[in-house]
Amino acid sequence: MRCRSVAWGASLVLVLAVLVHPGPASAWQGDGEIPSISEKTEGMEKMDGFIPMYWDAKAGKIWLEISRFDEEILHYSSLPAGIGSNDIGLDRGQLGSTHVITFHRVGPQVFMVQPNYRYRAESDNELERKAVDDAFARSILWGFRVAAESDGVVLVDATDFVLRDAHGVVNRLRQSNQGTYRLDKARSALFLDRTRGFPLNSEIEVTLTFAGERPGAWIRSVTPSPESVTVRQHHSFVQLPELGDYTPREHDPRSGYGAITYMDYATPLGQPMTKRYIRRHRLEKRNPSAERSEAVEPIIYYLDPGTPEPVASALIDGARWWNQAFEAAGFIDAFQVEMLPADADPMDLRYNVIQWIHRSTRGWSYGSSVTDPRTGEILKGHVSLGSLRVRQDWLIAEGLLAPYVNGDEEPAEVREMALARIRQLSAHEVGHTIGLSHNYISSAQGRASVMDYPHPLVQLDSRGDIDLSDAYDVDIGEWDKITVMYGYTDFGPGTDEDAALEQILQDGLAEGISFLADQDARPQGSAHSQTHLWDNGENAARELDRMMEVRRVALDRFGEQVIKTGMPMATMEEALVPLFLHHRYQVEGAVKVVGGLDYTYALRGDGQDPVTPLSEAQQREALTAVLGTLAPSQLTIPESVLDQLPPRPAGWGPHRELFNRHTGLVFDGVAPGTAAADVIVGLLLHPERSARLVQQKAHSEDQLGYSDVLHELMNATFRATPANGYEAELNRATERVVVDRIMWLAARAPMAQVRAESSYALSELAQWLVTESNGASTADRAHYFDLGSEIGRFFNRPMEAPAAPSTPAPPPGSPIGDPGMDWFGLSCSYGAETVWPIPF
Repeated sequence: MRCRSVAWGASLVLVLAVLVHPGPASAWQGDGEIPSISEKTEGMEKMDGFIPMYWDAKAGKIWLEISRFDEEILHYSSLPAGIGSNDIGLDRGQLGSTHVITFHRVGPQVFMVQPNYRYRAESDNELERKAVDDAFARSILWGFRVAAESDGVVLVDATDFVLRDAHGVVNRLRQSNQGTYRLDKARSALFLDRTRGFPLNSEIEVTLTFAGERPGAWIRSVTPSPESVTVRQHHSFVQLPELGDYTPREHDPRSGYGAITYMDYATPLGQPMTKRYIRRHRLEKRNPSAERSEAVEPIIYYLDPGTPEPVASALIDGARWWNQAFEAAGFIDAFQVEMLPADADPMDLRYNVIQWIHRSTRGWSYGSSVTDPRTGEILKGHVSLGSLRVRQDWLIAEGLLAPYVNGDEEPAEVREMALARIRQLSAHEVGHTIGLSHNYISSAQGRASVMDYPHPLVQLDSRGDIDLSDAYDVDIGEWDKITVMYGYTDFGPGTDEDAALEQILQDGLAEGISFLADQDARPQGSAHSQTHLWDNGENAARELDRMMEVRRVALDRFGEQVIKTGMPMATMEEALVPLFLHHRYQVEGAVKVVGGLDYTYALRGDGQDPVTPLSEAQQREALTAVLGTLAPSQLTIPESVLDQLPPRPAGWGPHRELFNRHTGLVFDGVAPGTAAADVIVGLLLHPERSARLVQQKAHSEDQLGYSDVLHELMNATFRATPANGYEAELNRATERVVVDRIMWLAARAPMAQVRAESSYALSELAQWLVTESNGASTADRAHYFDLGSEIGRFFNRPMEAPAAPSTPAPPPGSPIGDPGMDWFGLSCSYGAETVWPIPF
């Protein structure tokens, strides 16, 4: 689930290598005279529309009638029928590249030209504009030859243009190590059902078959014959809005919008050359003077009619939440959601769509858009929701509630939690398609935005039982109203728009509601104490403590009641995984307080404090909460659960959603705790966090420093008191994790002082191990000997420190983020694994 907003240019990489080469052309091969269009197209089927098309059924060719020379139009590609693998990333309904293009004729040739809108001169001086146009490259995306002509209108063969890999399928399969593929034109053709013309747009769809060698595991898992992969790709030619009809709105870093950016070389001296405008739909009041008015043209989203109930109703309900925000912006019923007509094409620009996307494994959901790159106007919103997300929330609820006492119940609480998440997910992804970015501080501001990632708020009721009644929010948030007001309010005549926009943001700040984005929430390198992924609560440390209580209650009651009668007992592990790791994202939030600080996107004069340091007490509270999750008792699985987990039967073999193990077919009771410990220690000892701790100690001796964290970590692990042999074994595994992580920092941390303090901690530990071995158990003596030997080898050959921990990797986690990043924040390869989405 890569939960993310996709702007017009974000997917250009997928197709750039294909588009920049002019394609082969079909020229008239007659006696030298070019025929008229009527002569050339005799016997062909005409498809009238924005760009008239002709279908030659005998030759299997598609022809375009071009009359709009040197007129800017929009071309974009998409993937209406995909591959169905989250790992590969070629989903049904995926948008591709978007280009402003012109058709330019030079004698017998017609070029498809893309102007360079990254560099402009917004000036009345034509020569000033031309100077910038000539200074930067433009791109000729394709070359056609004129095959017929009538009164200045020409006919060109577009078959090779559309029967190509415009979406970059070959490159994507190669990049994901799924084999070497090539387009096989003998098994490719027009898809006539979706090739149609309309007054403002013309749509062409093709069926493409890719022949391949040495197919990888992912493509083999989703393709009936993996040497032959058939998908459909789509081309849209669309009339662009007239420049001047839409007024762009300037981007403000506090506003929560994505933006288009470009450099304007006509900017007066002393003013910023980089221009930024928010991405938004066009929305205007019928009565601009009225405080509340209906829209000239409402924003309408359409749901995929292939979505089953009760999911369809939940998705419609969640998407409709946005009308609350547009009402706050002064509109009446301006945001609507309907079912897509059965004969409508979801790739057609005229429809904003919410598609229900199936994959073989769970994965990302995302909101994309087609945007006019000249102005930032969103022309089409396109939401892709992974259909397995709702089933994962169902599984999470089963693990928390253990609802199958008799084995045949249909638990209403489980169903409602799963559907509540789907409503929130629908609202979240639609939010991206109306222009909004993630706002990850919202969970600390009273669930102020659906644009945060919501972890289910699981509570204990007065009897100490699990309560899911408030797991997810049920409405749009207060921040969502503020940001829609900023982007969409249609101010009445005479309004000072700049002052009005500033007042909207100031009103939010006065209510304690603000915006911080992706960069501030990532657990590895970011530092804000309240801006996290998948967390709850204003105080991350206290929420972690509370969450650990909930987790303990659920683990203690875990058993066969999490599965229905008739299911293999081994399948309890599917529900055990998200429950055992229930706290993993709250740990990410709490650990960011250590070496963290608070800050805002302050502008000069707006009254915000740019930076607020965190006190030592705040950081120590968080450190104590994080270290508490490393206690041996928190890393064990109840014996009652271990006694019920047999090896998996034939046909229910291991898969990526389960814990890795060292014990063959037998469930490994040590590996889950070891994996959890490695995640936690890796977050705590991140090199950038360690450097921030060194820096803050340098500024104040009263602050928490990196050596202080190492000292507390050593005490929490090497001085722990396990209650039994099982806990002792897990504690030894945790101690090994700690040593591996410190050795890595001692060898590879970018900051010299982090390397120095790490090395010193290892030297002290080596001495302690020798002393502590006296009187220790046989298992501990062996463990201490091994650790001491590893530290000695490290000091002899420090550059041979472990490149990555030797612990088993945790099962899949968050859908958002780079699946090629490990807990060190360094590039790594997971082989056949990626970081998989949990749809919280």
